[in-house]
Amino acid sequence: SLMLAKAKEEWDQELVDKQSEKERYLSERITPLHTSGLSLSQLQDLCRELHEKVEIVDEERYDIEAKCNHNTREIKDLKIKVLDLRGKFKRPPLRRVRVSADAMLRALLGSKHKVSMDLRANLKSVKKEDTEKERPVEVGDWRKNVEAMSGMEGRKKMFDAAKSPTGQ
Repeated sequence: SLMLAKAKEEWDQELVDKQSEKERYLSERITPLHTSGLSLSQLQDLCRELHEKVEIVDEERYDIEAKCNHNTREIKDLKIKVLDLRGKFKRPPLRRVRVSADAMLRALLGSKHKVSMDLRANLKSVKKEDTEKERPVEVGDWRKNVEAMSGMEGRKKMFDAAKSPTGQ
């Protein structure tokens, strides 16, 4: 809340500074009009001068606005050209090709490739039959097993049962 209060004070001070700067600038640029004591012809001449000045400023404003519109149109056209250029060169979808290691090396090295890479030759063989024989399958009444394993005693029995086969 202190930061918000400080920011509000700074913002208010900034608005006051902008207003005073605007007033100072306008007082420098604009001379005050003294219309009292002038004859009708002098007032008409003054109005003509002011009208000419307004026309000059309006012409400048129109020219600047036309330049700005031209620039924005040019920017839009360039953006469209960039998007068109990006769209013309679409990358084709790549297909997955299965290549063996030997074929890849032959493609990269050409005729220099003489070593065949058999990646499966150095792998260890695992006997699946041994792992299946170690686990005896017990078929029994599951209700007795659930009653026996309920509570903390059951958890201890499970822990002890899991610990004993590996210890022997």
